[in-house]
Amino acid sequence: MKEVATGILRKMKSRLDTPVSYAMRVGEEDVPLNELLNKPLRLSYSGEIFCVHCGRKTNKSFNQGYCYPCFQKLAQCDACIIHPERCHFDQGTCREPAWGERFCMQDHIVYFANSSGLKVGITRATQVPTRWIDQGATQALAAVRVRSRLQSGTLEVMLKQHVADKTNWRDMLKGDARELDMMAERDRLLAECESELQELQERFGFFAISIINGVEPVTIQYPVSEYPDKISSFNFDKDPNVEGTLLGIKGQYLILDDGVINIRRFSGYNVTLSL
Repeated sequence: MKEVATGILRKMKSRLDTPVSYAMRVGEEDVPLNELLNKPLRLSYSGEIFCVHCGRKTNKSFNQGYCYPCFQKLAQCDACIIHPERCHFDQGTCREPAWGERFCMQDHIVYFANSSGLKVGITRATQVPTRWIDQGATQALAAVRVRSRLQSGTLEVMLKQHVADKTNWRDMLKGDARELDMMAERDRLLAECESELQELQERFGFFAISIINGVEPVTIQYPVSEYPDKISSFNFDKDPNVEGTLLGIKGQYLILDDGVINIRRFSGYNVTLSL
């Protein structure tokens, strides 16, 4: 095999095409992946990890690519990122107010997606449809637009009483989810939460929460030639060499003939890509 790129591994880049176009970020290189379908590749981990924020060498990666000091101090690593309903920006206790203003105090979308089944999720308006692709959704529909991450998280907590809020990644990697009538599912779930929605509009202001009308569901196809019957995962911490024939890319996973690997999980790992 020929070495084509060496450096810090990053989350794969994606673009909504038919199928989705992927590129793997290794160091300063963006390696197109779709054209490698059904071809052999190898990822070799050097044993070194570097923080994706500050670049310092670290013995362990926290929160998908950060050193411990950055994990402790950065707003993007705070618990409220996982639990947006706990956003404390308005309390004046945000770790990085400028970062919070840029990323949290912006319009967010509450959406429904079909990845391993129907789920509710949230994302910044600027991250549609990237967020849907990263989750491996085959269908997605924007449902509600709000003005902040706190508001989106509060709506998500409300809606997840009626629908899942997580993707079963193993099921997602076994094939495309059964097609759903996304418009009907949206209408059903919003109707079930009508009184709670009214309460939230009273809390945050009528114009802070807007139901999105006039948009169609997005259908997403992935570059996969064959789905595995049984899912086994590669882990650089246990085996530094990941090698096989690339059968597909979905979400942030490479699907190889011998197993799958979550590229985003190993952000910051120093690797060499060989083809």
